[in-house]
Amino acid sequence: MNIQFIRNLFISLLLLIFPLTGSGNELSIQPGNEQKPVIKPQRKPTSIVADRITGYYKQEIEATGNAELHHGDNILTADRMKYFQTTEDTEVEGNVRLDRPKDTLKGNHLELNLQTEEGRMSEPRYYIKDGKGRGAGSLLLFEGKDNYRLKDANYTTCPEGNHDWYVRAKDLEIDNKKEVGTARHVSIMFKDTPILYSPWIDFSYSGKRKTGLLAPVAGYNVKTGFDVALPVYLNIAPNIDATVAPRIMTERGFLLSNELRYIGNNNMSGHLLFDILPMDIKTNETRWGILYTHTQSLGKGWQGFMNYNQVSDDRYFRELTPNLAQTSLTNLSRQGGATYNGRLGTDGAVSFTGFVQSFQTLQDRFPGAQIVSPYDRLPHFSMNAIKRNIGKLDFELNSSWTNFYHSTLVDGNRTILYPTVSAPWRNEYGYITPKFGLHYTHYSLNAPVDHKGENIDRTIPIVSLDSGIAFDRQMELSGRKFIQTLEPRLFYVYAPYRNQDYLPNFDSAVNDFSFAQMMTENRFSGGDRINDANRVMAALTSRFVEQETGIERLRLAIGQRINFTDPRVLLPDTPLNPQVTSGKSDFIASISGRLTPHVSTDANIQMDESRLFIEKVRSGISYQPDTGKVLNLGYRFTRNVLEQVDSSIQWPISGNWHGVARVNYSLKDDKILAGLAGFEYNACCWALRVVMQRLTTATQTTTTAVFVQLELKGLMGIGNNPLQVLQQSIPGYTSVH
Repeated sequence: MNIQFIRNLFISLLLLIFPLTGSGNELSIQPGNEQKPVIKPQRKPTSIVADRITGYYKQEIEATGNAELHHGDNILTADRMKYFQTTEDTEVEGNVRLDRPKDTLKGNHLELNLQTEEGRMSEPRYYIKDGKGRGAGSLLLFEGKDNYRLKDANYTTCPEGNHDWYVRAKDLEIDNKKEVGTARHVSIMFKDTPILYSPWIDFSYSGKRKTGLLAPVAGYNVKTGFDVALPVYLNIAPNIDATVAPRIMTERGFLLSNELRYIGNNNMSGHLLFDILPMDIKTNETRWGILYTHTQSLGKGWQGFMNYNQVSDDRYFRELTPNLAQTSLTNLSRQGGATYNGRLGTDGAVSFTGFVQSFQTLQDRFPGAQIVSPYDRLPHFSMNAIKRNIGKLDFELNSSWTNFYHSTLVDGNRTILYPTVSAPWRNEYGYITPKFGLHYTHYSLNAPVDHKGENIDRTIPIVSLDSGIAFDRQMELSGRKFIQTLEPRLFYVYAPYRNQDYLPNFDSAVNDFSFAQMMTENRFSGGDRINDANRVMAALTSRFVEQETGIERLRLAIGQRINFTDPRVLLPDTPLNPQVTSGKSDFIASISGRLTPHVSTDANIQMDESRLFIEKVRSGISYQPDTGKVLNLGYRFTRNVLEQVDSSIQWPISGNWHGVARVNYSLKDDKILAGLAGFEYNACCWALRVVMQRLTTATQTTTTAVFVQLELKGLMGIGNNPLQVLQQSIPGYTSVH
């Protein structure tokens, strides 16, 4: 006999003898489908306490006087309630309060099914725990677990008793699962005055990403006029989002701004900005800009990268960008390539880089201010390798091959091979490292230079000796324990003179004389100039480190560069590559650290002792006694190049009012290079920021922008956000909430 037939017959007999009632947590077996049993949801336990309880057994319970019902994680309290056991319906009235994990609801009358969480509440008041939103309405409709809807509702994040701003809506849906609010026929009220209307908005009250309309962005710029944008945010996937923002500029027309961000597997990430102005009403031109970056791990030590930037014309950033920091951009890089980092045996490393790079140079429209664009690298390859502890010696190779291209200058390719060998000796007190290297360069040019032909070789031996010692001691200042270090360092380098005036300059410039770069073999960057050197650099650094916290409270450093012979290898004197110092002796000193809990400083000075000239000064001091209070003063000087003072401040004015200001003034040119002034008002649930900024963007061009933003905390910011401008302009600026 068929086994399946016997099994079905047996199950049918059981159902006839023991019929199931369908109550409780039961397993429902359906004939013909017994392989897929359906498990009904388990009923959560329900308990009721009150001053007085009456009812009918397993049917109905009525509780009066301080009635309290517990159902799972929910607690329901009221003056009076009825609970129907068979259906799990409740009828509650009088001081109704329903506490749930994500919100608290209050009202006068409640009808709710505890199992399905469907029902209604009259005269509701709600409080969202995640996001601190609250509001009220005429009627609340429960529409299932974690979802309810309010009629004639309002919403705000202001504390109880404060209604500085609120959303007024005919219909407001709260989805606690997605943590999203959706409102229809909406008015945004500020100080009981409607400031914005929309037929529909949705918002994340917990700050999570979600698709929807963002707050309008409005501002003013002398180049664009009044500028209004209505951004739309697209949460495409957990790792991909985009923002599309149509902009209307009274002086320029309609511009569409697009931003895309993504993060993927294998450490892949990218960021795309693309703006297009189909018709500039001032110039009758189509104008556009694109900025794109991408990085991605290719596995086994390889990583790819791309950085592409291009705009339609030279004046694009100066006339159209809302970010004034971009107005000073001159060379836009377009670069793509790959890098590799790996091990070389047990005690070595090797790295490789290959890329192609070109530039778009944005020219100043005024005569005499033309910029020479950098050389394109089409392509560039470099390989660096180091192998340590081979017979107590370290071997290193730095090499590169680059094909340089320029439309107006001499170009060609350059090969560099720089092998070195060093013999480091170290112990717990210090180190000594003698080093020898041979720097070889070969040029294959597209045109002969200075009767030297097209193929040129240069070989320069370089010898150096680096040494240092570290001392430390424990000490106590003003009742605090410190570790003071004393770190002398001595560096000597010798490289013979080779005439290099006839060589092209593809990428060399003079390095700043600073503590970060003074202990180097070559005072030029790039590979086209190798300095002749017979000099010694001496430095002495002392640090004061707080024992309890490990914070470096103070660093004092002095350095001396002594040239035994005058440097003869120079770059042509141009505004871009000035010869800063060529004397026999240079002195540098610096002081930095947090002098007190509220005062910090970073200052250094460079002097040419042979001529008793101060060559450079970089100094700054900051006073920050509390959040929202900061005062910065700075001074910069480079002989024959610039002399500037820079001051900025964020400080309380009165009550919740804060003032912000910054002035960057050129003493050499007798004019303000950058200026900013504004104020902030920070209330408990909203903030107002008004900032005006003026920048010198080109030789004879300035631009002014006005930022006005009303931030309704927990909902949106209306206007043009100046926070990025304030953070860039005022070091130590903090948004006060």
